Amino acid sequence: MDIRYSCNQRDFKRYTTEEIRNEFLIEKLFIEDEVAAVYSHVDRMVTLGVMPVNEKVALDKGIDIWANFGTHYFLERREMGMFNVGGEGTVLVDGVEYELGYKDCLYITRGAKEVYFTSKCPCSPAKFYIVSAPAHCSYENKLIKIADAAKKPLGALETSNKRVINQFIHPAVLKTCQLSMGMTVLEPGSVWNTMPAHTHERRMEVYFYFEVSENNVVFHMMGEGQETRHVVMLNEQAVISPSWSIHAGAGTSNYTFIWAMGGENQAFDDMDAIPTTELR
Repeated sequence: MDIRYSCNQRDFKRYTTEEIRNEFLIEKLFIEDEVAAVYSHVDRMVTLGVMPVNEKVALDKGIDIWANFGTHYFLERREMGMFNVGGEGTVLVDGVEYELGYKDCLYITRGAKEVYFTSKCPCSPAKFYIVSAPAHCSYENKLIKIADAAKKPLGALETSNKRVINQFIHPAVLKTCQLSMGMTVLEPGSVWNTMPAHTHERRMEVYFYFEVSENNVVFHMMGEGQETRHVVMLNEQAVISPSWSIHAGAGTSNYTFIWAMGGENQAFDDMDAIPTTELR
């Protein structure tokens, strides 16, 4: 497990491009029959990728649970949400099977002991993108199909940000301890996300960009609103955003991204907007 420690905004101003990428960018999440995991000390969020191809892959494969969490199993004091961004796959949770198609979501509550991942066909493996947050109580596991997500259209083609926010792990859809997750889909001709930019003083956020077509990139904006930086991101990469950092971006073409939040509350509108003309 890759451990990332917290960075403050004062030191961040002096970071080089390489240091910013090493601290916040998660470059490779999907490795054949392995679990890729990054533990961030920003709200103790864990970002994972699992791509089962030829075997059934356990959630804790290659992870020293006691050394990293001080618990006996991964979800003893955690909850998690996941999206399948690959071929059809199955998640086995304490003996119960959940079948996930492309862009389907599964929430697993605190206390699940055994979690396994498989793909329907090795020629088109499932890709499970996962975020886990600490949890102090348990609710119910739930599979949420893309068709069942709460959909919120926003933006316009005139401002290059026409998009649909799909809320999956969200108070409007189901109860969780602190984790919120959703998927924003930009329409062709739109490239900007999350504008005007804002910060979450009481929450952190992780963005995962996918459906970034070949030879295209996303310029992810971060840092304080008065002193921004950017990270150039490729397809199927994730980036960690502390509470003091903006998290917005523009692509060289349209794309899709998954957002995950954890922290003090789940109020979607609890944000501190920064007028676009005041960004520096």
